[in-house]
Amino acid sequence: MPTRKAAPGHYLIASDFDQTLSFNDSGIVLSELIGASNFLTKVRGLSDIHLVQQGAELAYLLRHDPEFRCVRREHLLEAGQQVRLKQDIKRFVDCLNAGVEGYDFSFYVISAAPRAVVQSALEGIVPANHIFGAECEYDEATGEICAITRVPAGYGKVAILEALATELQVSPDRTIYVGDGSSDLHVMLHVNSGDGVTIAVSEAKHITRIAQRTVVSDNALSVLVPILEEVVGWDAARIRQLFASHGLVLQEWDKARTDWVTVRAYPEVGAGVVR
Repeated sequence: MPTRKAAPGHYLIASDFDQTLSFNDSGIVLSELIGASNFLTKVRGLSDIHLVQQGAELAYLLRHDPEFRCVRREHLLEAGQQVRLKQDIKRFVDCLNAGVEGYDFSFYVISAAPRAVVQSALEGIVPANHIFGAECEYDEATGEICAITRVPAGYGKVAILEALATELQVSPDRTIYVGDGSSDLHVMLHVNSGDGVTIAVSEAKHITRIAQRTVVSDNALSVLVPILEEVVGWDAARIRQLFASHGLVLQEWDKARTDWVTVRAYPEVGAGVVR
């Protein structure tokens, strides 16, 4: 696969959290923690009737589902600590912070999950002010979640990304977004339209059709591969050399383009017609 090289400078990298930096959905972790039932069924139901933006289902349940009324801030923090993160996230963030030969990267996490959950999960890895998530307000007397003031889902992620680009003075073509699911489609289309780089970490067809690159791995460092190729312009040998300098080996690196094809026979002319 040929590489391209973007101009050196400052780049904004934003990533989703659930199943992008983690293996499991924080909503599932939280529901198991409080003993709530049928979380996935409830999410599918909300998705089917399009009541909320894709990805904002947990935020809706926290305010409107009786089983989630017991959730307090301490539950969100504990759920974050129980989320299973992908390997080497700290090393991945450290590599981005170090930059590469004239390329500087600012890394942010934009998630529809409660911000308290994401901050708890990434404590000591990503600074709290680099994390955006659903913002909850709590009743002073009971500790109950009394309001959700912002949910970065759908176009909400686009708005945050644009605000960050303005603050950092980063042009659209110097924006990189990493995601895995339906809630990332709007922001990926936005980044693509500005000639930025989009990276999917899932093989789901609805996201791989939009993302410019797809990388599937249980190690967060794998996302460096398309960044180094698409932005810095490194070839495979140089990328392998970088990983080796960190004591790591790219043991399996299969480059493949997947065509999703369904083939059916045409119905015979006149078939099924009663004469």
